Amino acid sequence: MATIAPPLHRGMVKLERSAFNKVVEMLAIKVPTKKVGVVMKDFSKDLFNQPRLRNVEPDPESKDSKLVLLRLDLESIGDLSQDKLDEIRKNGFEVVKHHIELDYDYWTTEQILHAVIPENLTDVPSSFTQIGHIAHMNLREAYYPWKHLIGQVILDKNKNITTVVNKTDNIDTTFRFFKMEVLAGEDNMIAEVRENGCRFKFDFSKVYWNSRLHTEHERLIELFQPKEYICDVFAGVGPFALPAAKKGSIVYANDLNPNSYEWMKTNIKANKITSGIYPYNLDGRAFIRQAVKDLQALDTSKWKTFDHFVMNLPATAIEFLDTFRGLYHDKKELFDNTENAKLPMIHCHCFTRSSNATEDILERVSQAMKGSRPDPLKTTLHWVRNVAPKKDMYCISFPLSSEIAFASPTTINK
Repeated sequence: MATIAPPLHRGMVKLERSAFNKVVEMLAIKVPTKKVGVVMKDFSKDLFNQPRLRNVEPDPESKDSKLVLLRLDLESIGDLSQDKLDEIRKNGFEVVKHHIELDYDYWTTEQILHAVIPENLTDVPSSFTQIGHIAHMNLREAYYPWKHLIGQVILDKNKNITTVVNKTDNIDTTFRFFKMEVLAGEDNMIAEVRENGCRFKFDFSKVYWNSRLHTEHERLIELFQPKEYICDVFAGVGPFALPAAKKGSIVYANDLNPNSYEWMKTNIKANKITSGIYPYNLDGRAFIRQAVKDLQALDTSKWKTFDHFVMNLPATAIEFLDTFRGLYHDKKELFDNTENAKLPMIHCHCFTRSSNATEDILERVSQAMKGSRPDPLKTTLHWVRNVAPKKDMYCISFPLSSEIAFASPTTINK
């Protein structure tokens, strides 16, 4: 089937919407209104059949008839099969020329971009991640000459988008946010999103948020039970912490980025979570140690610690596992004297480029914990997503071992 394409304007870098006006001509059968259904059925393989356009148009010359539009590749009525020609003649139908006028609003984002970007650039950059009203793009440098045009088309074609931004640098390794520029629309970075029953508000230019992780957020939150203690080491604005607290877990949540910390506190109030969540603004290692002390201080007479540690900083989280070596070195007696005492589960996110992800991640965890591998029978490795060619994100979950937890204080990483 022939398809309609917009006019080509290779090299256009400033969007001119009127340049995409187009008149499309086709043949049409003039049919009495009451016979339209029959003709549509009989000519089903020869209809116009174009996306978002009708196969039947009003007859400008009569209210009692309609125009049934035929496929674009028909140069003359004689190109129809003989049985179709016989039907037209038998019923005395008139075949006429018809045209429709299309403009910029008709074409899709991909069609517009295909029409302006040179053919040697084969991947049309029309995808984006949506964060509230913001469309977040990650354009390759080759597309920079068209970046504002691309942003404007994205803005035009997505009515719930009011700001289009482009990532201009790698993620900030300290505070986990992207440097970005506004390509089109309002310069408004205060986003609002809903996820896992909570509302989140934040300045997207100053904190980390990835909407593609909503499934991973939900997966771990489902593991957490009411009254369990959760330690969220790299909490951001709270995508793990708030839903967990809302379901009744007790959450200690930390982020080094002061902006993330402030927005997390704002979101706690906005979601009316009045208890069961404690925000911190510390370095990850300092927080792990402080949170363990603070929780144990609630009852010094018996063993008390977290059920889960969440470490969602995939670029470097494994490096922080050294903190767990000897973390409870002075609490061994409490552990031994407390009935049903147990050590926490650790959920650590990471990246790998290895073809053997399991071996690579286990080896790196072992190195961080000074040679102690997690128990393979109690360890799970969950694939989260592909983030780049040959680069995957995983979450390794394993129970902290007694060997690591109660190690000699002389081996603690300072």
